[in-house]
Amino acid sequence: MKELAQIMGRSNGSIAMKLANFARLDPDLKARNVSGLSQGAKGEEEVWNEFKDNWNELAWESEQILAKYKGQSVEASSGINLDNIPHEGLERETLIKARVNQYFFRKAILSSYNSSCCITGITFPELLVASHVVPWSKDTGNRVNPSNGVCLNSLHDKAFDTGLITITPDYKVKLSDKLLMNSNSTFISLFLPYHGKSIQLPKRFLPDKSLLKWHNENVFVGSGI
Repeated sequence: MKELAQIMGRSNGSIAMKLANFARLDPDLKARNVSGLSQGAKGEEEVWNEFKDNWNELAWESEQILAKYKGQSVEASSGINLDNIPHEGLERETLIKARVNQYFFRKAILSSYNSSCCITGITFPELLVASHVVPWSKDTGNRVNPSNGVCLNSLHDKAFDTGLITITPDYKVKLSDKLLMNSNSTFISLFLPYHGKSIQLPKRFLPDKSLLKWHNENVFVGSGI
């Protein structure tokens, strides 16, 4: 928040108040008994209604606005590597937008989980992945939705992505039989202690239970080994 206040030339208090104004509109926060300010501007409601179910456009437009305040291109602001991207044309625009949205998703997930793996508590940023619950290729509408993501370390992200582990709708880690039956001591130490344990919940953007259920039923290999 301090960084955003500096970029926009506003006080920390004014940014906090604006965020609290938006918080009053968020049904997920209300469900967790987290309320924002009781009153706000009509413009906030208009912005909320325009983007609440359109994460792809929210990510793209918000990163463009942030880049403008920084006085940078959106590629530079988002740290996008331009290698292997055409110099011009529709393909360039499409690739840049996709990478900017991926950057937004990672930033939202790591921030929500305080840059900590929700299973192991690992806090090394270089080892952390913003992992999709429903894969990028399977659900275009939820590609950038932070509630379709969890913060995992690289090893557990790979296990989650391949269905060796899942997270149940009540936010518990579940191991497949393939892992449970593995006698290797390294596997046992890296996975077994977390079986049946609750994940560390994010401060915002709880994983969507319906998306977790989809992962349980469509990605998790369960006992079918």
